[in-house]
Amino acid sequence: MKKSVIVLGLCAVATLFAQGPGRGPGRMGPGAPGGMMGMGRGGEMARTVAGAPYSAVEVTESTQTLPNGNVISRTTQSNVYRDGMGRVRTETTLPQRGPAGQTAGQTPRTFVRILDPVAGVSRELDAEAKVSREMSMPNFAGRGGVNGAPGGRGPRPDGAARPNPRGATADPNVAVESLPAQSINGVLAAGTRVTRTVPAGEIGNAQAIQTVRETWVSTDLKLTVLVRESDPRFGTTTTQLTNIVRSEPDPSLFLAPPDYKVVKGGRGPGGMMGPMGGRASNRQAN
Repeated sequence: MKKSVIVLGLCAVATLFAQGPGRGPGRMGPGAPGGMMGMGRGGEMARTVAGAPYSAVEVTESTQTLPNGNVISRTTQSNVYRDGMGRVRTETTLPQRGPAGQTAGQTPRTFVRILDPVAGVSRELDAEAKVSREMSMPNFAGRGGVNGAPGGRGPRPDGAARPNPRGATADPNVAVESLPAQSINGVLAAGTRVTRTVPAGEIGNAQAIQTVRETWVSTDLKLTVLVRESDPRFGTTTTQLTNIVRSEPDPSLFLAPPDYKVVKGGRGPGGMMGPMGGRASNRQAN
């Protein structure tokens, strides 16, 4: 029963960060950022960023206003750490919620995932069982990579839009503009604004629908520090790194505690994290 509750909670968080325009608020998938910047939410780091250590708190806030004026608000928070070797640790706390109209009365649970390109493994720490589940990460592109997103997805470090693939035609319904660099929570970042228009009638809409996504990337940290999305169908979602400290985190954060049992393999690509596996809460430059 306890395992079922954990899985359901993780699925809910994964959905929050995976959804995109047309599927609901919270398209951070931190994440990225996994999240926007880190590991929720998240593609986990398929490339490693070395020489740019930091620690921060990643906060995702989504607000949706219903036609009757009712407002739905969600907030998710993670602690994120990256050392000079490119190892990343994300700690995400999930609130305990009971059935409708009831109080769960349980302590929120924190899930920890570590990506260790030095050892070539990912670790998922289970504090209750004192177990470190380790899985091989064969797709690391090596240290020094610019983007942490799988396959190099995500904004370029300078905040500019990526060029279209060879032979691709620019979408007339998508406008991309570069924004002047500014300080985001104490870090200099360059921005990109992408405005998408859904023409009238395309999805049964009587009038055109316009969505806006701003992404702010720190060239120094090679990291997305802010993503803001607005979609009239689903509301507004903002994910940002706060309390950024640009110093080397404690090395012990990237290792399994000495009293933990190490279990090789896991329960699939996501292991304990289920569908969140492979999506970063700390979307490095995603």
